[in-house]
Amino acid sequence: MSSFIPLLSEFTIVLIILLLILIFLITRIKIVPQAQVFVIERLGTYHTTWSTGIHFLIPFIDRIAKKVSLKEFVVDFKPQPVITKDNVTMQIDTVVFYQVIDAKLFTYGVERPMSAIENLTATTLRNIIGDLELDHTLTSRDFINSKITAILDESTDRWGIKVNRVELKNIIPPAEIQDAMEKQMKAERERREAILRAEGEKKSSVLVAEGQKESRILEAQAQKESQILRAEAEKQATILKAEAVKEQKIREAQGESQAIEMVQKALADSITLLNQANPNDQVLALKSLEAFAKAADGKATKIIIPSNMQGFAGLATSAKELFSDMEASGK
Repeated sequence: MSSFIPLLSEFTIVLIILLLILIFLITRIKIVPQAQVFVIERLGTYHTTWSTGIHFLIPFIDRIAKKVSLKEFVVDFKPQPVITKDNVTMQIDTVVFYQVIDAKLFTYGVERPMSAIENLTATTLRNIIGDLELDHTLTSRDFINSKITAILDESTDRWGIKVNRVELKNIIPPAEIQDAMEKQMKAERERREAILRAEGEKKSSVLVAEGQKESRILEAQAQKESQILRAEAEKQATILKAEAVKEQKIREAQGESQAIEMVQKALADSITLLNQANPNDQVLALKSLEAFAKAADGKATKIIIPSNMQGFAGLATSAKELFSDMEASGK
């Protein structure tokens, strides 16, 4: 029994040692997460770069020199004083968007990369703004952004960094410059307002004049058309009146013609009837006397008396006898 206890103690110690070794080996297993890489050194020198996945770190030989994120970073640097070409001092703060593309260069290229990028950005910005005047600086953000991005991207290649974009966040000129700019902008706005007002009044005057012109033209055309219509109406009225007079005269002529024709026909009929009745001399004498009476009762200024005027007395006597006979027969 006494010999078994030392054996158990030795076995426990060995088991503990093996367990510790296993735990130690397990801790040497490394998992590289997404969007990260590990820079590995072996015996103090660069060995490899681990990408995403499971890796084993050899104890006492390998070590992780640096864990590097491959995500894009955004760094907002504090305002930097810069001087323009026309000697105006202003404050400009920048925002830099960068990404690590080479973990080895990023690890061994430069000490404190962020401080290096900040200083490089400030010096580059001063160089660019020093070649520009104030007005050009305020209106050339895109030009400044693209130029400083190209310079920083080229300069940081040896550090394993790619500068994707640089933006000027704020451009703060001195207070007196701001006041002068505000006054200038106010004057410019007032000038534009005056120009717009003048152009509006000009266009309004032109439109009113054109409206009056169109109105006069339309009025003249209306008067012209009215006169034409009035003349045509008068012409039509005259034609219709002439046609009416013509029609009236034709009808009057036709009436007179028909009246004459009827008179002539009646006269002819009376003569025919008279001839058919075989009148005696007394009847003929009476008709002659009636015709003479009608002629004498007319408007003629001259009366031609027949040569046998001496027979009128006898004619009158005969007529008297004729009327007496007719009255007697009537009774």
